[in-house]
Amino acid sequence: MTIGSIDPTSGYRMRSCGEMTWDEIEHRVQTAHRAFGTWRRLGHERRADLMRNAAVRLRAHRDPYAQLMALEMGKPLAQGLSEIEKCARVCEYYAEHAQGFLSPEEVRTDASKSYVAFEPLGVLLAVMPWNFPFWQVFRAAVPALMAGNTVLLKHASNVPDCAEAIEDVFRAAGFPEGAFTNLYIGTARTGVLIDHPLVKAVTLTGSVPAGRSIGARAGSALKKTVLELGGSDAYIVLEDADLDEAVGACAASRLINGGQSCVSAKRFVVAAGVHDAFLKGFLHLMRSQKMGDPMKADTTLGPMARKDLRDELHLQVTDSVAQGAKLLLGGHIPEEEGFYYPPTVLSEVRPGMRAFDEELFGPVAAVIRARDEADAIRLANDTVFGLGAAIFTRDAAKGERIAREELKAGCAFVNGYVRSDIRLPFGGVDQSGHGRELGIFGIREFVNIKTVHIR
Repeated sequence: MTIGSIDPTSGYRMRSCGEMTWDEIEHRVQTAHRAFGTWRRLGHERRADLMRNAAVRLRAHRDPYAQLMALEMGKPLAQGLSEIEKCARVCEYYAEHAQGFLSPEEVRTDASKSYVAFEPLGVLLAVMPWNFPFWQVFRAAVPALMAGNTVLLKHASNVPDCAEAIEDVFRAAGFPEGAFTNLYIGTARTGVLIDHPLVKAVTLTGSVPAGRSIGARAGSALKKTVLELGGSDAYIVLEDADLDEAVGACAASRLINGGQSCVSAKRFVVAAGVHDAFLKGFLHLMRSQKMGDPMKADTTLGPMARKDLRDELHLQVTDSVAQGAKLLLGGHIPEEEGFYYPPTVLSEVRPGMRAFDEELFGPVAAVIRARDEADAIRLANDTVFGLGAAIFTRDAAKGERIAREELKAGCAFVNGYVRSDIRLPFGGVDQSGHGRELGIFGIREFVNIKTVHIR
């Protein structure tokens, strides 16, 4: 398998590197296991100090890290800087709160003393994607490390320099050798590594096929998994919504990271009474984007990360049009070099079309007309996914009821676009995966929740 980076603005290959040998992989697994023996006993305060060092390191090098993301996967600089800041904040958050999250919880029973303790599992394998090449790794690794586990990273094959930079962050922050280790390996060796007796758990952010494969392999080996997979998030716009607010949030969510986000909005289910007005404002914002070189400060939409992803997205668009969707904006592959795809809007989208049924992983929006509130909820839930959903209405109580009781999603927002928050659990249901990251629930995913009973 080729591991290397390609500049998505030109298609020029910048770097290639081979997979590690089995001897190299085994050495790193053994080192991570030995590190676990000392890391878990280091004590919370010392681990927290090192994690704060990592936050300092991230902020001190935020500009080159943002440039690295722009070079390897096309993220505009401003978005890259925000991503690095979020990584720094998650380091500080768990440095402050991990001890409280993992403190033993006393339970009154017939024993003289009984409580629940939270102990680390050991070596965690993190299989991470390219779309948020720093944040996805830190989101998974930081709580695992603060819980006392050690982490092996199998990053996406097209962001090797980002992977190396992340390992350098932890090394420079003073983490012991083996606490966090980057591995240059492909899919086949990842599967075999899951079977390794010293690897105790697996976390994956990726596609549904990857989740099925990793989940099946880990399940066969009886190992815990957290799977954050795809999404076809629906945003409902009711007739009483603040349309300016709804249009702004919907466009922003659809174009974050060039639309290459599992939790960004994909389908916009709009009540018939405001459909045309919403569509007019939405088209204006989508049309106003500045597509171009992600290294330029005024760029709001960079290239897609890979040519194959761009080509597959375009096929989803053309197939949907052939199925009856109406192309209102974009929908063509630009003539210039690079993997660019323009902001694209499809209307008259219905169930059975690819734009409705599948995840659109790029700057393509599917606008769907709903008869009324009940129809909008039905259409929003008509999906195999269940990651995020949002509803826009001036009636906050109604919005809360629909978000809590009606929408099939791991994250449901009212009058705002769905995003991860380090203080709240993040994850999905159905084919969007299982398990949670972030908040107290995220740090407790990869621990042994142990009952201690003393007479």
